[in-house]
Amino acid sequence: MSDEFRGAAESGRLDAGACEDPLLDVSGLVAGYGATEVLHGVSLCVGEGEVVSLVGRNGAGKTTTLRSVVGNVVPSDGSVVFRGEDVTRLSPEETVRRNVAFVPEERRIFPGLTVAENLRVGQLGGGDTADPRDPEEVLAEFENLREHPDRKGAALSGGEQQMLAIARALVAGADLLLLDEPTEGLAPYVVRQVEDLVNGLNDEGISVLLVEQNVEVALELADRHYVLDRGEIVYHGTSDQLRDDEAVLDRHLGVTT
Repeated sequence: MSDEFRGAAESGRLDAGACEDPLLDVSGLVAGYGATEVLHGVSLCVGEGEVVSLVGRNGAGKTTTLRSVVGNVVPSDGSVVFRGEDVTRLSPEETVRRNVAFVPEERRIFPGLTVAENLRVGQLGGGDTADPRDPEEVLAEFENLREHPDRKGAALSGGEQQMLAIARALVAGADLLLLDEPTEGLAPYVVRQVEDLVNGLNDEGISVLLVEQNVEVALELADRHYVLDRGEIVYHGTSDQLRDDEAVLDRHLGVTT
């Protein structure tokens, strides 16, 4: 962390304890790939019913943070606590069983399966303690998908694939949804559809940790924001605070106001 932002940390703007009773509590996370350390002590939290964003330039470590939370990357130090349970070293399958769903940037739907079949597969890998959502009930919430339940994944547009990936997470019984760049490469009108979808899910009580390259989308959707730079959290604040902080927007996000 630069000297410029140490004062912010001391004043509490970087305090991950913004959640009094966090659903997700990430503390001092150190992680990477092989000998390459990507995260250098990342701390953040997500409260019940919150949408929280993690923003930063490409290569800052945003995706690695999500992968560490869900268990795809095993941290070398620090902890990931979900609903009071330490899940730091659980496998992805075990983490998902606790109702944490990860929608990766590449979506990873099954291209040879239909929309309906993708949802049924998602239901098979759902959480043990969740009240499973019926695939047909979930499908009814997605206008573009419900009209084509028999269309194969490979024949869907990018926006429809993103919707299907999120829908598959829902039938798995997600209480916490980890979204990695959900609007990447989508047309503006599809981005708005994704925004409406995330807002609707949050209204239903699903908490969201959102990684987003589009800062305006993050500001629109999230209650709070963490800015990640070179594997360190350098800023934490509300949407109003981040909008007003031109130094952070310019230096760490490349946004000029």
